[in-house]
Amino acid sequence: MDITHDDIVALIQLQQLDLELMRQRKELDELPQRAVILEARQKKAAIAEKQAKVAGLKRDVSRKVTRINDEDSSLAKKQQGTEAAIAAAKGEYRNVEARTKELASITRRREDIASDLDKVLEELAKIEDLEAQIALALEDVDAREQAAVASFKEQGGALKLAIMKQEAERERMVAGLGKQVVSAYQKAAARSGGVAIGRLDGARCGVCRTGIEGGRLIELKAQAPLGTCPNCKRLLIIE
Repeated sequence: MDITHDDIVALIQLQQLDLELMRQRKELDELPQRAVILEARQKKAAIAEKQAKVAGLKRDVSRKVTRINDEDSSLAKKQQGTEAAIAAAKGEYRNVEARTKELASITRRREDIASDLDKVLEELAKIEDLEAQIALALEDVDAREQAAVASFKEQGGALKLAIMKQEAERERMVAGLGKQVVSAYQKAAARSGGVAIGRLDGARCGVCRTGIEGGRLIELKAQAPLGTCPNCKRLLIIE
């Protein structure tokens, strides 16, 4: 491979830059705010589902209250009419007796309705308390989500900016190297998880520490100043 000393220096710098980019991208992906935001959104979805169920219960109970009040209002009018009829009977015994029984029946029904209304209103009050608790829980989760989002934007934004600057610097460095050199480096980096370059340390690869002996060592040294480790396939600087 046709390569100069300056190319080797640039490759070492490129590897350092790539490793830093890997670290920063990993840090960005693993920012703890991501988990907080995801958890908050999952909780908000669960709370919203519960909120919808409670709202449905409240509608049903509210309809019961309306029906009871409508019936009581109708009976109140009927009661007034019956009382007026009794007053108009002016002592007609049979008419008064019949109207009195009717009035008693209406009164009993209104008493029963009043009792039913108390129970339904108590049920409605419990639902409204639950509704208020859910609203507070939703407000709390939303606040935590917003705080995590703001923190993520601040910390993640700084990381993204740093990554963008280093990516631009990487493009500049790559443009200054030959295509063959860049291709060899990128293939070695892909095979090795990022650490693409090492140094020949005596008769060993400076990265994987595998011994290289005999003809393979002679052949490797013949590739100076840059060869390939026969074991891990990393690029080796040979001095």
